[in-house]
Amino acid sequence: MVTFETRSYLSNGVAQFIKITDDVETVVEHSSVSNGLVAVISAHTTCGIIVNEGLPCVEQDLGDMLEDMVPLDASYAHAHFLRTYGATGNNSQGHLKQTLVGNNALFPVIDGHVVRGGAQDIYLAEFDGPQRRKVYIEVIGDKGGVEK
Repeated sequence: MVTFETRSYLSNGVAQFIKITDDVETVVEHSSVSNGLVAVISAHTTCGIIVNEGLPCVEQDLGDMLEDMVPLDASYAHAHFLRTYGATGNNSQGHLKQTLVGNNALFPVIDGHVVRGGAQDIYLAEFDGPQRRKVYIEVIGDKGGVEK
């Protein structure tokens, strides 16, 4: 059994952490999957999927750390005219930050519910906004019970 949904999010800043935990749980709970896995995947190369504690101070620390690691004012090879796009690439920072955080997360599904740590939240991490972004949520598994 497989359930697949695409969710759309509109970021409102260049960098933003959008909590999507509730949406992932809703997709799982409305699927027919009782036991299996849920994959959460970004459809883009300048935003990622992260899992961390859902506190504004943690979001701030993550953003600050990534900015220190990949500063906006650094010299990037991607920042030149790209004939294939007909424009100058100006989002190197977003590509590099996404590479550091990754574009997906995977969780077990047991008895129709996402299994995650008590402090874990799932985020769409925007690094090149504001933009409309797509996240794929795929639930894979069976309808039966799990042996414990």
